Amino acid sequence: MAFWRKSKQTETSPETETREGKKKVGLIRRLWRKFRNIDWKNPVNRWKLGFVLLFGLIAMSGTAYGAIAFTSSPSFCKSCHEMAPEYQTFKASAHSEIKCTQCHIEPGAKNMVLHKIESMKEVYYHIVGPPDPIVQTVPVMKVNCGQCHSDNRLVTATGDLKVNHKKHIKEDIPCITCHAGVAHAKVVDRGINGSETYDHWTEQNIKKLMKKEYTNPNMGTCIDCHDKVNKGQKPWKDIAYSLPVSTHGAEKGKGDGAETATAEPHEADVTGVQGSHETTKKTQEIILQAIGKQKDGAKISMDCFTCHKEVAIPKSHEKVKWNESHGGTAFKELNECINCHQDSKWIRDIAKQDILELIKDDGVKEKYVPDITVVKDKSRDSAFCSACHGNRPPGHLDSDKWLTAHASKAETKDAKARCYVCHDKEKPAEGTKSTAPTDVYCKYCHRTGFKSEKGV
Repeated sequence: MAFWRKSKQTETSPETETREGKKKVGLIRRLWRKFRNIDWKNPVNRWKLGFVLLFGLIAMSGTAYGAIAFTSSPSFCKSCHEMAPEYQTFKASAHSEIKCTQCHIEPGAKNMVLHKIESMKEVYYHIVGPPDPIVQTVPVMKVNCGQCHSDNRLVTATGDLKVNHKKHIKEDIPCITCHAGVAHAKVVDRGINGSETYDHWTEQNIKKLMKKEYTNPNMGTCIDCHDKVNKGQKPWKDIAYSLPVSTHGAEKGKGDGAETATAEPHEADVTGVQGSHETTKKTQEIILQAIGKQKDGAKISMDCFTCHKEVAIPKSHEKVKWNESHGGTAFKELNECINCHQDSKWIRDIAKQDILELIKDDGVKEKYVPDITVVKDKSRDSAFCSACHGNRPPGHLDSDKWLTAHASKAETKDAKARCYVCHDKEKPAEGTKSTAPTDVYCKYCHRTGFKSEKGV
């Protein structure tokens, strides 16, 4: 190229050469010429170069640090509309005074930089549309929690629970296995962080959407894990056990001949004994262990007092044969019974919720009015109640004797109502599934009805 230019210049006239010389040289070329013409043997010039390079390095470092600091702040995270559930729950949580990165990025400058590079895909998702719902796939590491929390802790702040954190940590159990909802109230498990919910995540609604029962460890998590340990398993070894169930890709391949992916079934859908899933049986087995009726081969005691210091069994429960005579108390004080015996306390998973219903909830509990129909429904639907109600009561004698002897036990309307707790009065309609723990219904024998009901 240089030779070609040289030959061209020799052929041009002096007038043309003068015109070419008047052309402006580019900025970069001028700077480069000046740089080449500098006398680098002069120590003053070398010091000047060193100062310029140092200044440039500081400027670049400051810019990079500022960018990292800005993109690590909660205010930056909230700038994306799709992060409304995560941001609002974070602001209302006990961790609201720390940065998101303190939990979600493993400590260290290298990890911070790598995370920022990986996070470029979040920008892409923000433009083309994020996954719906957004599900955490990278766990919060134990080392992150250790920046603020001590391993050597036995009794919780409430003073009731006895939790040996040191032993759990020794077993390498991730903190989030128990504390999954501490910052974001398990919004994924509850099904209230989809795109249709973003506009409802406001400061005005946050108190109704984020309650202690979702931020505190769920007793069902402890029980489920202890139950698995008693069966020789270590469920926490699979990190998926500690993360929310992801439904992404559930419809993948639909209609294109590809294999259709299926989401993991949600185990919190508990119904009565008859016609229910394995979840109900599993819950009932756990309940029986917790109330001291099954202790064979238990490596970890499932008794309530293993973990609780202040739990007191009501005096009424100390009555002889309480399990056979508590029906009257349940009828009068069902709301009190449900406080301890609700299924949500015994199972790990949380049932899906409707965010609009949660927002409408005014927090005022409806007063319970004794109603045998309500008691019947609760005793059938509750895994705790149906654990026993699914078994034949001792007072029923043998079937052949009970058949002719039970009339006196069902003479009045109230007495019959107690029978209906376990028995359907009429044959269930075709195509419907009864929640009764037995398939014996009254009109199987009493086909014309009852004398006391005729003419009513």
